[in-house]
Amino acid sequence: MTIKIALIGCGMWGKNIARNASELGVLAAVCDNDSKNAQLFSSQFSCPALTFEEILADNTISGVVIVTNANSHESLACTALSAGKHVYIEKPLALSMSSANLIKNAALSAKRQVMVGHLIHYHPAYVTLQKLLFSGAIGRLQHIQANRLAMGRIRKSESAIYDLCPHDISIILGLVKGMPLTINCNAASHVTQNGGDIISTYFQFSDNVTAMMNTSWYSPIKEHRLVVIGESGSIVFDDTQPKENKITLYRDSLFNEGDAIKIERETPQFLHVPDGEPLRNEISEFISVCRTGKPAITDINEALRVQEILSEMSHQTQENKI
Repeated sequence: MTIKIALIGCGMWGKNIARNASELGVLAAVCDNDSKNAQLFSSQFSCPALTFEEILADNTISGVVIVTNANSHESLACTALSAGKHVYIEKPLALSMSSANLIKNAALSAKRQVMVGHLIHYHPAYVTLQKLLFSGAIGRLQHIQANRLAMGRIRKSESAIYDLCPHDISIILGLVKGMPLTINCNAASHVTQNGGDIISTYFQFSDNVTAMMNTSWYSPIKEHRLVVIGESGSIVFDDTQPKENKITLYRDSLFNEGDAIKIERETPQFLHVPDGEPLRNEISEFISVCRTGKPAITDINEALRVQEILSEMSHQTQENKI
């Protein structure tokens, strides 16, 4: 079965998706509100620039990839699903739970799949970390620290909560059991007034597992780091490092020594990470969704769990905003 997909949204991130889809031989068409952008993509990736309606009417196109402003996701996704297309939506799924649920209901009615671009799930380093944790390499999970800091890209149409936090919420949920029992989120706005430029969030999960998430698009230092702490060691995933240094395993032993606790640490180990571009892996997953009709790792149900947390964070930051 030959799979063809169409790209809706010819912007900066759309170009990365178009490149991967084209190299995988599945890019059938591109579409954008700005016809000049669409024509540029059409020339660069050797496929036609079509209207959204033309794409929906083309029965040879199995799925659409929506890479547009988040406030357009509900309308575009529901229309595409009603036309019988599988849908990939770049994060966030939506800007409200009501919009997210409308997309889910449209997918159920159409009997089509929705996949959301929670990219880190398809990163070989994260998959390596996940396997290590689940194998018991660091013992019982205790705490997760996720930092995602950079200077820009600052958006006026959505807050850093919806732009940046979906990544880390998604990967934290991929390491723990269930949803958080409590969430405590605070934000500071210095550049925008739409919900926070600098965000700090604390999560309490069952089994006394905790997590902290620091997020900012207003930081002079770039940091994309995930620290996973267990009772007998830790795993650090630093995505700003070269491939051979992305995953570090620390093994620690703690001993009571009078009124102090002594820590003995073995030499840290840099662990092998398999080859693979995360976005290429993600688009390959969507191709599989279109071919089989089976849900992706980051399907609508996973996305709704992330959306529920985003909504609670947004609610709290409106009340606690500095």
